[in-house]
Amino acid sequence: MQMKEMRNLLAIRASEKGLDRPMRILLTAAECAPLAKTGGLADVVGTLPKYLNKLGIDARVMIPYHKVIKDKYGDQVEYLFSFYVSLGWRNKFVGVNRLMLDGVCIWLIENEEYFSGPIYIPDREGEQYAYFTRAVAEALFRLDFIPDVIHCNDWHVGMLPLLLKTQYIESALGSTRTLLTIHNIAYQGLCKFDFVQDFLSIPDGCLGLMERYGMASFLKAGCVMADRVNTVSPSYAREICTWEYGEGLESVLSFRGDVTGIVNGIDKSVWRPGTDKRIPANYTASKMKGKAACKARLMEETGLEVAPDRPLIGMVTRLAEQKGLELVMAAMDQLLWDNDVAFVLLGNGNKKYEDWLRGLEDRHPGRACAWIGYDDDLSHHIYAGCDFFLMPSWFEPCGISQLIAMAYGTIPIVRETGGLRDTVQPYNMYTGEGTGITFSRMDGYDMADAVRRALALYADRPALDTVIKNAMSVDYSCDNWAYEYGNLYLDMI
Repeated sequence: MQMKEMRNLLAIRASEKGLDRPMRILLTAAECAPLAKTGGLADVVGTLPKYLNKLGIDARVMIPYHKVIKDKYGDQVEYLFSFYVSLGWRNKFVGVNRLMLDGVCIWLIENEEYFSGPIYIPDREGEQYAYFTRAVAEALFRLDFIPDVIHCNDWHVGMLPLLLKTQYIESALGSTRTLLTIHNIAYQGLCKFDFVQDFLSIPDGCLGLMERYGMASFLKAGCVMADRVNTVSPSYAREICTWEYGEGLESVLSFRGDVTGIVNGIDKSVWRPGTDKRIPANYTASKMKGKAACKARLMEETGLEVAPDRPLIGMVTRLAEQKGLELVMAAMDQLLWDNDVAFVLLGNGNKKYEDWLRGLEDRHPGRACAWIGYDDDLSHHIYAGCDFFLMPSWFEPCGISQLIAMAYGTIPIVRETGGLRDTVQPYNMYTGEGTGITFSRMDGYDMADAVRRALALYADRPALDTVIKNAMSVDYSCDNWAYEYGNLYLDMI
């Protein structure tokens, strides 16, 4: 469906609901790419409103004015006004600033105590985002922007639906609906009860709605009180309603019965091999010559032996247990010893994994590279230059990397969980269908078998070319993604 048709259909639905103006949506979160980013949450908040606006929706963003934003974008930011907000016995400063980026209005909440350092202050995250939650609600009155829907992302603003339904129900925000998107249910924002009572004036009668492990959970408050809850893939929406993946919130989510999943999109203005200015050579599904040049450059810049015919497996990942690093530790040495294959990884995180990866590089000189840290240009080079992209995740709410890899003709090797299951169709050697290699069990043997199947595919060039074309033809563009959210918003109002 073309963007114009999507826009018209949403306009018709809005008219049927009595809306004679553009639908007003506020996305609020702790981070937003490219301003401040630690993970995929930022990509969603930074990309979705651009495409909502193209659909005729008035979508705006409110995030903290983090130091990293001041350092990079301070000269583009416009100061609007300031006020003080009451948080228990405290009066806290709230500065409201505006940044226009890619046609999107981004409001930045300023407070030096909470946002002059890291995006997440160790041991003070709860206080940081309790403050931010209150500041969001109070700032909206002064901005004269009352949204039809506030789209809350993850635990950091999970308390906002509770506040709107208790403390702001008689205000102009009383009719505003709330959508909570869970990007990762493992992070729930746990604080002591006496803190949230004091800081946010939560009454005793609401404490049971947020209890988790004897503490107050921001995310649980949102799961109970939001008008709708969704997550970032249909499979993850089902998984978090089970004990295995629900992290203790499965009963709440199952009781709701309305948790849905919308697969994230990728911004093709950034991730398109035919136009990507960050890769050594451009290419398309019909003209793939440039991919070989990308592979050769990647091998050279990462210190790998430049061997054009050697299959190259890549990873761009946070180094955490969730991402399946235990499986990599269990299987990668043997795979490199037994097969003519090379491996490159870009990422940082848990020191245990960082140290092991450095050791892997030492044990396999010229055939393994561990680039500890993050380099945006190198990530583009890995997506473009590798033959396969490995994601052996324990759980994966959606995953963006496999979508980018497919767009670049780099075949994903993934475990069948969450969004990976929804987006990667397993290769069928008999029919030629499929966009990647998949495995199901969470163990190194199963992952190693999947890698060996990928290497067998690599040896069959016609079959490999078919899978590459299949992968590059899949459309996970932001147009369709935004259209699904537009319909979800309309369902709520």
